[in-house]
Amino acid sequence: MKAVVYKGPFEVAVEQVEKPGIQHPNDVIVRVTSTAICGSDLHMYEGRTAAEPGIVFGHENLGIIEETGDGVSSLKPGDRVVMPFNVACGFCKNCTAGFTGFCVTVNPGFAGGAYGYVAMGPYSGGQAEYVRVPYADFNCLKLPEGDAHESDFVLLADIFPTGYHGNELADVRPGESVAVYGGGPVGLMAAYSAMLRGAKKVFVVDRVTERLQKAEEIGAIPVNFTEGSPVEQIKDQTAGEGTDKGIDAVGYQAQSQARGEEREEPATVLNSLVETVRPTGALGIPGLYVPADPGGPDEQAKKGMLLVAIGRLFEKGLRLGTGQCNVKRYNRQLRDMIIEGRARPGFVVSHELSLDEAPSAYEKFDKRVEGYTKVVLHPNR
Repeated sequence: MKAVVYKGPFEVAVEQVEKPGIQHPNDVIVRVTSTAICGSDLHMYEGRTAAEPGIVFGHENLGIIEETGDGVSSLKPGDRVVMPFNVACGFCKNCTAGFTGFCVTVNPGFAGGAYGYVAMGPYSGGQAEYVRVPYADFNCLKLPEGDAHESDFVLLADIFPTGYHGNELADVRPGESVAVYGGGPVGLMAAYSAMLRGAKKVFVVDRVTERLQKAEEIGAIPVNFTEGSPVEQIKDQTAGEGTDKGIDAVGYQAQSQARGEEREEPATVLNSLVETVRPTGALGIPGLYVPADPGGPDEQAKKGMLLVAIGRLFEKGLRLGTGQCNVKRYNRQLRDMIIEGRARPGFVVSHELSLDEAPSAYEKFDKRVEGYTKVVLHPNR
């Protein structure tokens, strides 16, 4: 089958690889109809992880079940399903507590598994014609037959639940104000989710024009950090108080603007949020931080150690929540909101392409050019 294979920093290729087969009675094989490129994939693409050449990318996958193992009881060939990016067993201590992003069964020695991602287990990615899904009864979410809302449903694999998760981590409540740092797909989903939860005012901080335009289109207030301190811009619009809650949808490759120049500063978003959010507010941090970053701007950053204003955070009595999204905690309800017309997250999708166009899509998405906000690949069209 064809698949998107990592070759080295800034290089992927569509190559022929072995089609997956049933390895366990609880497996299913899914013919992939939609698979998205994630900002997290760019960390590997840029060589900012320990990913080795040969890995098949793709953790945001939707498709039709082609084959089921003998132990699968709730699924059958022909079912349309979307899979959380988390690979989870469903029965370990963390899974039964709802923390499926931190399953201790699927990736021995590590809490958490995922498709096509470095250090997240032996699960090949779904930027391919087919993908194997383990513990399928637990990991597959059924969707209505047909192809309606494909660009909405594929976002249930990761970014829609992850954006919503940022709001859960920050405990966003109706009537509150929220600052979302990062206007990429997850940031836009965080802002959208904040409004679904009844936030009165939502700010989105970024520098990319297309992202800020999309934020404004959904009713958020765009804040361009190249035009001045985002903290001061937001405080000017909140009577000097700051927001009730804040969400970091950027992570460890954050950029700052100093003396007219942009430079990478991994802790800048965290420290900006500490100043943006009012005393006794809360921060949600779904943005990715890593224990090691080969491309970090200094020796401490390369070890995953950042200079964060912990004294100010303590002084202001701020609460914070971190960690990757437990997709299964949210995906069924968010699916039903899509079905009922209450949510249309697909507005964030900027390009729908064939699998063969993946190398060009990675390059353009990485450079934030030509309006590339969220790319969905269709391997079997």
